Amino acid sequence: MLFHTFPFAAFLFIVFVLHWGLFSKHVKAQNILLTFASYYFYSCWDYRFTALLIASTLLDFGSGIIISNSQNTFKRKIWLGISLGLNLGLLGFFKYANFFIDSATLLLNQLHISYSPNMLQIILPVGISFYTFHGISYVLDCYYNRVQATKNFSQYSLFVSFFPLLVAGPIERATHLLPQLKSARSFTYSEALKGMKQILWGLFKKLVIADNCSQFATYAFDNYTTLPASNLILGVFFFSFQIYGDFSGYTDMAIGIGRLFGIELLRNFSFPYFAKNISQFWKRWHISLTSWFRDYLYIPLGGSRGSRFQTLRNTFLVFMVSGFWHGANFTFLVWGFLHFLYFIPHLFNSKKSILENPEPSVGIKHIFQIGFTFTLVSFAWIFFRAQNLSEAFGYIHSMVYNPLFVNPFSIEQYRQAGLLLVLISFFIVIEWIGKKDDFAIEKLVQNRTPIFKYSAYGFLVFLILMYMKTETSTFIYFQF
Repeated sequence: MLFHTFPFAAFLFIVFVLHWGLFSKHVKAQNILLTFASYYFYSCWDYRFTALLIASTLLDFGSGIIISNSQNTFKRKIWLGISLGLNLGLLGFFKYANFFIDSATLLLNQLHISYSPNMLQIILPVGISFYTFHGISYVLDCYYNRVQATKNFSQYSLFVSFFPLLVAGPIERATHLLPQLKSARSFTYSEALKGMKQILWGLFKKLVIADNCSQFATYAFDNYTTLPASNLILGVFFFSFQIYGDFSGYTDMAIGIGRLFGIELLRNFSFPYFAKNISQFWKRWHISLTSWFRDYLYIPLGGSRGSRFQTLRNTFLVFMVSGFWHGANFTFLVWGFLHFLYFIPHLFNSKKSILENPEPSVGIKHIFQIGFTFTLVSFAWIFFRAQNLSEAFGYIHSMVYNPLFVNPFSIEQYRQAGLLLVLISFFIVIEWIGKKDDFAIEKLVQNRTPIFKYSAYGFLVFLILMYMKTETSTFIYFQF
C-alpha cells in the first residue's frame, strides 16, 4: 500500500479508530495493534519477506538482551559480531550479491579469463536497508550502554516495524523512539491536526511536484542523445525537485501519520535546497541517515579528532558507504565521491566536519551561495538518476556538446513545463516562508484567521486534485 492511495487511507482510518477508540488507555494493547498493523502493511508488498523481518527482529531483540545482561566483554563482543554479521550478511546478499558477481566477472574478463556465471534471481525486500539499520543501531547502543535492552518484545518489534517508517524511514533510534512506546499515549487534538497538515503538505510534494517533475526528467534521460542542451539542463533541474518532493514528501507523510498515533518520529529534511554549502546540505538532507553514519561510522573511526588526513579519510569512507548504501551500482559510488570532492574545500577551511552540528538557517544574502550549492547537488543527481555510468557520462556529454536550441520540446510540452515551473516557484516560496518550522505550511497558517487557514488547505487540495497523475507511482527510495 502506498501512502497516497485510497486503500491506505482506509487502512489508516481503521487502525486510528481502533488505536484510540478501543485501546486508548492500554499502551501494551496499542503497541500490539500497531505491530500487527505494521506487519499487515508490510505483507501487502510481499508477504514472503515478513519472515525475514521477523527473523531480523528476533535476532536483534535477543542479542540486545544478552549484551545488556552480560558483564563478560568477550561474550558481549561475540553477540555483537553475530548480530552485525547476520544483519549485514542478509543485507549484502539481497542487495549486493549480483553486483559483486557482475563486478568479478567484468574483472576476470578484463584479465582475459572467460567466466559467465548465472546471475541470481534475487528480489530486494522492500525497506530492508531501513529496518536493518534500526536493528544495528539498537544492538550497538546496547553494546555501548547507551540504552538498556528492552525485554518487552511488542515494544521492540514496533520500534523496528512501525509502518510509517518501515519501508523508507526515517531511520529511528532506540534512544528516541523506544521511550515513547513504553509510556502511555493520549490523544491530543492539536498534535493530530498538526499531523494532518503535514500529511497534506507531503501529498502536495509527492503528487504535484515530484510526479509532474518525473514526467519531464524521465523524458530528458530517455532521450538525452537527441535533445538540446537547454532541455537536458531543464531535465536535471526537474529531477532535483522530483527526488526532493518524492522523498521529503514521503517523510512528511510518515511523520504526520506518526503524530496521529501520538508518536514523534525523527526529522529527516530541513529545507536542504536552501543550504549555502555542501556541508549545510548534508545536515539538511536525509538527516536520519547522515546522523546514523556520524554516530556509528564517522565518530568510531575517529571523526575529526585526528590529523587532517585522518579526517579526510573518514569523510571519504562515509560518503562512499553512503553511496553504496543507496544501491549496487557504480553510479551511486560516483555520486558519493562527487559529494566528497565538493566537501574537501570546506574540510580544509573549517574545523567542523560534514557530520557535526548544523548551522543556523540561511538568509536572503546567501542567495548566490544557495544557487551554486544547488547547481553542484543537481549535477551529482545525474549519476544518481542514470541507469549506469555510460548513460550518466553520455548525458553530461550531450549537455555540453549538443546545440542549445535544436529539436526542442513540442509546444504542448513547453506549456506543461512552464506550468510546472510556476508550481515549483510557488513551492519554493512556501518553503522559504516556512523554513524555520518543521514543515513549510506550518508557518504559513500560524496566527491566521480560520478563513485564511481553510482557504490555504483548500487551495492545496485543489492543486492536488488538479495536477495529480491518474496512474499511481511508487516512491523513489523504496528501491533502497
